[in-house]
Amino acid sequence: MKLGCILMAAGAARRFGENKLLLPFEGTPLYQRALASIPAEEFEGVAVVSHYDEILSAAHARGFAAVYNPAPEDGVSRTIALGMDALPGMDALLFLVADQPLLRRESVSAELAFFRAHPEHIVALGHNARRGNPVIFPQAFFPALHALSGDTGGSAVIRSHPEALLLFEVNDPLELADVDTAAALHALSGAHTPSGA
Repeated sequence: MKLGCILMAAGAARRFGENKLLLPFEGTPLYQRALASIPAEEFEGVAVVSHYDEILSAAHARGFAAVYNPAPEDGVSRTIALGMDALPGMDALLFLVADQPLLRRESVSAELAFFRAHPEHIVALGHNARRGNPVIFPQAFFPALHALSGDTGGSAVIRSHPEALLLFEVNDPLELADVDTAAALHALSGAHTPSGA
């Protein structure tokens, strides 16, 4: 099975007020934490979609496809389409967001193993039946993903096919936490005990 990974790092960050992905979380920029959460050896290809030079350069340095998004204001659908176009011929695609700083690489690998046992299903990371990211879509859902428009993401496809969704549960709900505001970033850091602390 040919699996691809798309890291979506092209948000306009209107709610945050600045490029949050360059901000540090426990000493490491959010986008670097996102890149480190990708088990690259599990994928046939990895595409990082962004309009920030620093993020695209870091993706290229890791051997990933650095995909420039010229119009992030068009919404997440454009990021999805650009990432998909950069990874043709895949049997399934895992979509990651770049503002989920406590997501563990090991959890992504475990989610992929779960998907391989259920390859006809959409598989999302979850906790206590709450859906989060990343989400893996098999090829059957690619046309619906590519047809999205505006600031509409994969959740719309999931809502249209609730019977196809399976959750891979993780123990720590903080792995699912994303940060849309500076206050959320600060609160998440306060709620988390860094490893080794």
